[in-house]
Amino acid sequence: MSNNRRKAVEIVRGHSAIDGAGVHLTRVLGIKTTKSFDPFLMLDGFDSHNPADYIKGFPWHPHRGIETVTYLIHGAMEHGDSLGNKGVIEAGGTQWMSAGSGIIHQEMPKASEHLLGCQLWVNLPSDQKMSEPSYGDISAADVPAVDDGNATVRVISGNYKGTDGAFAPKYVQVTYLDVDLAPDTIWEYDGIANNETLFTYLFTGEMAVNEELDDMERKGCAVLYAPTTTSKEDHDILRIKAGKEGARFALLAAEPLGEPIAWGGPVVMNTREELHNAFDELDKGTFIKHKA
Repeated sequence: MSNNRRKAVEIVRGHSAIDGAGVHLTRVLGIKTTKSFDPFLMLDGFDSHNPADYIKGFPWHPHRGIETVTYLIHGAMEHGDSLGNKGVIEAGGTQWMSAGSGIIHQEMPKASEHLLGCQLWVNLPSDQKMSEPSYGDISAADVPAVDDGNATVRVISGNYKGTDGAFAPKYVQVTYLDVDLAPDTIWEYDGIANNETLFTYLFTGEMAVNEELDDMERKGCAVLYAPTTTSKEDHDILRIKAGKEGARFALLAAEPLGEPIAWGGPVVMNTREELHNAFDELDKGTFIKHKA
């Protein structure tokens, strides 16, 4: 272990966007951040008290070459896919879908007092881009919560201080924590190896991440933290301070893939030829390789 601190080296403040059939969201990560946030491709934040912002949802659409991880703190979202899976993501629950060789699905938020959460896209390694699609349904009751004194840490995947997460990713070993930090307190963690990309996404409140812990970042931002070494044997300390109303944030970490990216809408491959082939198969009706 190291006494050194991971430093905040990139702060991405999301911008308003509209996706799906008219869903208003905050686009945080995208094509411009793929290199520094590898293997994380995209992150969209949901935070609305107005159902008209999101009720039209994300009707049937394809994916290939990625995993989509949808996590809700508040609200609910119905889903269905070409494997025959269907259900509802409730508050505190997660849908972890590996599109692999190809899947068609839909996600339809239900009207609620507050829709709060995010969808993350994780890149699949080149040798797993055409793997069999799979689906993980994680209920709030399945997610262990660790009382850390001034913070409650929900472990969606990975491990936090000896507690395993509710879901074990098959292809990219993502650590996904939901940290609820008390007002005006500091949280430290040294459980992420220095060879892993590590960032936080702030759902609510404010958090300070700089060296002096005095400049506050508001909700809707993603912060990338660079280690002092790149060794998987070293673990620098991550240090975060909550603002006067506390801070609720996701911590995400995984080893980078370091592979070329060819991105076309809902499909992410390694070459333009693979991308062209995917859309050609969509036109021909041969996109789905595995059926229910």
